[in-house]
Amino acid sequence: MKRIYTVAASALLAFLPLTATTVLAQSKPYEDLLVKYVDEKYEDCIVKAERYTMADNTKKDALPYLYMSMCLFEMSKIPKFQEMEDYKNADREALKWAGKYRKKDKDLEFFHDYDDYWGELNSVAQESGLISYEAGPKEMSKAKRNFEYMTRYYPENPGPWLMLALAQYKSNLVKDGDLSLAEYKKAMDAAGGVATLPEDQKKLMKSALIHYAEYLDGKGDRSGARTAMETGKDAFMDDPEFKGAYASFQ
Repeated sequence: MKRIYTVAASALLAFLPLTATTVLAQSKPYEDLLVKYVDEKYEDCIVKAERYTMADNTKKDALPYLYMSMCLFEMSKIPKFQEMEDYKNADREALKWAGKYRKKDKDLEFFHDYDDYWGELNSVAQESGLISYEAGPKEMSKAKRNFEYMTRYYPENPGPWLMLALAQYKSNLVKDGDLSLAEYKKAMDAAGGVATLPEDQKKLMKSALIHYAEYLDGKGDRSGARTAMETGKDAFMDDPEFKGAYASFQ
């Protein structure tokens, strides 16, 4: 498995002391969940984690919600779970639980310890969202749902906000689209520009800017389309797709 939390069982012994220190502020270190996750006992991990999310003394702790998300995400890749009624939507549930986790970790106490996970989750979620968006009206609600979930667990990521705005505009939810567009601009300003984003976020931004320019151009706002493409010029002009789209709006 790819992330540092799942490299090997032997790594667990070295990692546990760090985990206990990292989660000192929580009422439990949740090493039991970590062990089951590393051992790929995802169903067992989910059962225990969900109990923690419902118990009065642990339901405010963030980590059980995160383990729910991570286990479901891994299960979404495994054929036997894909065929099971209980887990056929595990990919979507992983996004939902990630959002629940973020609500509990308001101070980002653990968030950046799991950057590898967020990068992988982003990559899968945004690919699915873009496929739905590009499929047109029949899949637009699915695209909107995907990008909305992404904004819940990673509101600092500007790309999902822009794609959510576009999906909302195309669903005739103009006021919602305006609000999401404002959040996109806020997130972009806070990030300091496209070039500062992690690679997974840059990938979505490239597609989002192209789609935004297409949307504006379709509304007769050629100037706005050019301005949108200028946002990504420094970061993406070496990319043939972006370069071609950029030229088409000049």
